[in-house]
Amino acid sequence: MSANQQKLNAARAAMEHIEYDWVVGVGTGSTANHFIDVLAESKDRIDGAVASSEASAQRLGEHGIRVLGLDQTGDLPVYVDGADEATKHLHLIKGGGAALTREKIVAAASEKFICIADSSKLVPVLGKFPLPIEVIPMARSYVARQICKFGGRPVYREGCITDNGNEILDVHGLDISNPVEMETRLNQLVGIVTNGLFANRPANVLILGEDQGVREIT
Repeated sequence: MSANQQKLNAARAAMEHIEYDWVVGVGTGSTANHFIDVLAESKDRIDGAVASSEASAQRLGEHGIRVLGLDQTGDLPVYVDGADEATKHLHLIKGGGAALTREKIVAAASEKFICIADSSKLVPVLGKFPLPIEVIPMARSYVARQICKFGGRPVYREGCITDNGNEILDVHGLDISNPVEMETRLNQLVGIVTNGLFANRPANVLILGEDQGVREIT
């Protein structure tokens, strides 16, 4: 079975967690796009959505789903998004689509965070996928030098400007055996807007699409 079909299986399973009249937080990327398309099939049962990127807001709007801001909604009951990597402890690496800051904001504002992914995204230890870090442009070289001291190899993602007007460093080779500690250390570096570790606020549910249905980890 293709990864796309596994993602679609996970997206459909996530709908079982959505209740009537909710405003739903929606992520960004190929897996989140599957969820948006599935959500559109039942759009009359929800009250609207909060998007974690301009791209997702556009896709929601094209489906006729009302797009709201967190300033209008307050906290949300649920946020659904994909991941670039996930562990059985529900720690994630996100940011391959450069929307990590807004994703982290919507996740923080949500009571439940449901991560949906194809089965290949489950890993024993985070870090094979380069860790995305959003940086203030002025601080890019400074942050890169500090990350080298952490043992990482930062690579500038050329031609990528985030929805917030910032830049992305993709960090290879970091030891992320303790994701909570690494996320906290990176948060303390001046010039970093957000790093792509979702460990201090992990997922509540991980839904992995498989060849035969889905597997849920809580």
